[in-house]
Amino acid sequence: MKRVEGRVALVTGGASGIGAACAATFAREGASVVITDLQDPKGEALACEIGGGAIFLHHDVTSEEAWIGVVAEVKRAFGRLDILVNNAGIGLSCPSITQMSLADFRRQQAVNVEGVFLGLKHSIPLMREAKNGGSIINMSSVAGLKGTAILAGYCATKGAVRLLTKAVALECADAKDGIRVNSVHPGIIETPIWETIVGMEAPGSNSPPDLEAMSAMIVPLGVKGLPEDIADGVLWLASSESRYVTGTELVIDGGLTTR
Repeated sequence: MKRVEGRVALVTGGASGIGAACAATFAREGASVVITDLQDPKGEALACEIGGGAIFLHHDVTSEEAWIGVVAEVKRAFGRLDILVNNAGIGLSCPSITQMSLADFRRQQAVNVEGVFLGLKHSIPLMREAKNGGSIINMSSVAGLKGTAILAGYCATKGAVRLLTKAVALECADAKDGIRVNSVHPGIIETPIWETIVGMEAPGSNSPPDLEAMSAMIVPLGVKGLPEDIADGVLWLASSESRYVTGTELVIDGGLTTR
């Protein structure tokens, strides 16, 4: 069954990792997909690979001008927008909040929070034009539910995404526009974001964590997750199967946050 057939989906940070898995899943399930990212070669290759009329757009999610241009191109190419996945994000570790640079803190805020804000601001009006509702999925993290040492800045951004999601879900519900807004909270998932996170295994370490070993130690299911595990949850939130779900968080973490 094509669970999102005939719908138009926009996925930010869609060239790799969770975003790429979401884009491929949407295409497989019948949606027209718009992939946006700063990684042009990867994004263009993915659009060609998944086919189905998928397109790639270069996109800096921290730029309001860029968001205006992307939404305008979606309208020009497809005439509507039904699904938005605010997935673009970065993670930067630091041994202590006292050592974190203001520039790094602001950079994470710009991508992880302001990027989501701009996506909501400029995509909701296009969704409303179709008068057919819509689904917005904001990518948070288990770091938006619990604190993690050396990731204070990242936790701050993902916690913000969680509550921003709830506030906008209520706005849309009050507007009776049929748009649902939810957040997804991945746990330890094999994605490129871990390449920028160091020091989780040993103080002073400059190497990314061993996800297999870390998962075996702290994840109840004992294994790391894959981007497709998150994409399956995102697909459910994007489909009509979740028609009665808004303002909530979908945690996909192998039981990590239950400890």
